[in-house]
Amino acid sequence: MKTLLVLSVLLCAALAAPAGDEQKPLETVVELPQEDAALEAAQSEPEPEEEAVPELQFNFCPNFWQPHESLCFKLISIPKSWHEAEEYCNNLGGHLASVTNSMQYNFLQGMALNYHQSVAWLGGFYLQDRWMWIDRKSFHYSNWYSQATPSSSSCMYLRSNTGWSNTRCNNNYAFICVKNPFGC
Repeated sequence: MKTLLVLSVLLCAALAAPAGDEQKPLETVVELPQEDAALEAAQSEPEPEEEAVPELQFNFCPNFWQPHESLCFKLISIPKSWHEAEEYCNNLGGHLASVTNSMQYNFLQGMALNYHQSVAWLGGFYLQDRWMWIDRKSFHYSNWYSQATPSSSSCMYLRSNTGWSNTRCNNNYAFICVKNPFGC
């Protein structure tokens, strides 16, 4: 467990570090006397050509979670109220999903369509005259399809074919959880 924790911390630090210029390793050149060089050349066999190794892609998300933009997402098709859905996501180590850009929204719409869900709760809610995300991310990206009166419909849901909308929080919908795979 300690090893996993140390690896997680190191990976978080590596991901947070700014990318710098790569330095080429220094090469050491050793000159052999001519007779030794001829002997070594005669004894050495040609090295086999290296095969192209496919680039490895790592998925740090738990089973049944889908990676996107260094986060892990999971659609839960069991209908729950917004508050019950957030509690369910908390128990999985996450929150209801926030949406910070159009690519992320398109990804979440694709998840909903793959699970044959026309709507799913998101982590958006209305409080004190403004919309917020439950995971405290900034609410700069907006993709409203329709908006009901927020005072009575203060919870946000994704629409699989259009933008998001809001409704009463006690409606029961499928929902999308999000979590950071490294917990940092």
